[in-house]
Amino acid sequence: MSVLDNIYEKAKANPQKVAFPEAENEKMMQAAYECGQEGYIVPILVGDASKIRELIAERGYEESVFTIIDIGNEDYKNDIIVKYVALPQTVLKEKALGRRMENPLYFAMAMQAVGEADVTFAGIDNTTGDVLLAGQMIIGLKEGISTVSSIGLCDIPGFEGSEGQLLAVGDSAVCTNPSAEQLADIAISACDTVKGLLDWQPRCAMVCYSTLGSGQGELIDKVKEALAIANEKRPDLDIDGEFQLDAAIVPAVAAKKVNRESKVAGKANVLIWPDLNVGNTAVKLIQQFGHADAYGPMLQGFNSIVCDCSRGAPVSEIKGNVIISAVRALGAKRDC
Repeated sequence: MSVLDNIYEKAKANPQKVAFPEAENEKMMQAAYECGQEGYIVPILVGDASKIRELIAERGYEESVFTIIDIGNEDYKNDIIVKYVALPQTVLKEKALGRRMENPLYFAMAMQAVGEADVTFAGIDNTTGDVLLAGQMIIGLKEGISTVSSIGLCDIPGFEGSEGQLLAVGDSAVCTNPSAEQLADIAISACDTVKGLLDWQPRCAMVCYSTLGSGQGELIDKVKEALAIANEKRPDLDIDGEFQLDAAIVPAVAAKKVNRESKVAGKANVLIWPDLNVGNTAVKLIQQFGHADAYGPMLQGFNSIVCDCSRGAPVSEIKGNVIISAVRALGAKRDC
């Protein structure tokens, strides 16, 4: 059974409520419809209800597959606002939230914050910046985390790692040049993400061009400092380094280069890049020369699951990421 087959089974066994604030978009509506019709999620379309219903009919979909939320429904909107402002540590007050909820993206996230949805999925009509800003303002960040980041899952033909062909990598999409503190947050969030999504025991390697002092310089110092911060924040997690990539994932190389006990060296299933130059290039190398399928980027660090997809994503890719996001939400509930 492939990793996606396993994820799809989990989704179908316990469908989560996914809110789509870009409900009128043709690709997004099709992905929501197919995921809902096939039993993977409960799709919630958020926006102008009359326009949404008109488009559902035009496109030949069964309206009963969807839950439709009209952002013009003042009674429902006010109910969400009351529940939201009663939550601890919310950023927005009643009037400020009400104004922002005229935007379906903020409306969907407010629904999520009060438990009316499990996931907000957007990115076709909204930019990544739009999604990140709304997520930080409405959903907020996990306790102890101050950095939104991303993780991807690579399925690499011929790779024989500790999880078979699978390898989780991050951040390859969001944090351009993370500080040591941000790098630590990325590592911690990545461990929580793979544990919730894949039931892995995360073994996380902080990678750079040095293995345990074989190189010198400020780039390496940042990775060492990040490791110390991550281990202090979350001693329960297996995060180690600094390692070159081969020392992180190849047991024979780790045996030569890592002359101390390590639960991670040679068998890492999560790699943390030192910056976005490395991360973006590495993922494209894996895809181009390793012929890998790369799933994500999956946003992480929020109090609950927020998803941003590529603006040019085809329906098949949107569907896969919707289902992955639903299973992440299920894993996050289980770990609470």
